[in-house]
Amino acid sequence: MAQSDTSSQEVLRDEILADARRQAERAIRKAERDGQAAIDKAKDEVDQERNEKLAAARQLAERKRMLALATVPVEIGRMRAADVEQTLGTLREQARGRLAARQGFDYGRTLAALAADAISRMAGDAFVLGLSAADHKAYGETLVEQVQASAPRPDLSLTVDPQPAGISDGVLVRDPDGRQVWDNSLTARLDRIWPLLRSQLAEHLGLGAATESSGVQS
Repeated sequence: MAQSDTSSQEVLRDEILADARRQAERAIRKAERDGQAAIDKAKDEVDQERNEKLAAARQLAERKRMLALATVPVEIGRMRAADVEQTLGTLREQARGRLAARQGFDYGRTLAALAADAISRMAGDAFVLGLSAADHKAYGETLVEQVQASAPRPDLSLTVDPQPAGISDGVLVRDPDGRQVWDNSLTARLDRIWPLLRSQLAEHLGLGAATESSGVQS
């Protein structure tokens, strides 16, 4: 009887041990599955984060590329405008040089025309013509007659100022009281008409709409 009880206990013990092993094996397999799932999830999260960072980097690079492309026509326009300004500036200086050298035109006739033009823009009928010291010697005695021929007005009273005007060429016209003064020196004349000339030169030379938005007084 005692042997039978011992055998039963051994059988029970073996079953308990077997069940414990099975539970342990199940626990181990579950832990392995959970661990693998955690690893896979971590990998997925890392991949997703990497992909998101990669996508963000690509978007940033594309934005920078588009911005760079957008600046190209602006830069081209800026460079073209600078070239236009340089070309027109050169032409302006050349014009100044030709005027100063009195090249390509009859200076005496031009002087009379400048005086007549100034008078036509002023009120009154009495005017004083101011000349440079050099022009006073060369044209002072004949200028009044030439101006009256250019602007025939019987009521016009003209005199040449005996004192040289502070100009190097052209004529400075004023009324006797000095309330009206019109500077028609060659440089002043060029400066006033330059906006119009600038626009015309730019169009003629195919340099684009490089025009000044200021008013033109000739």
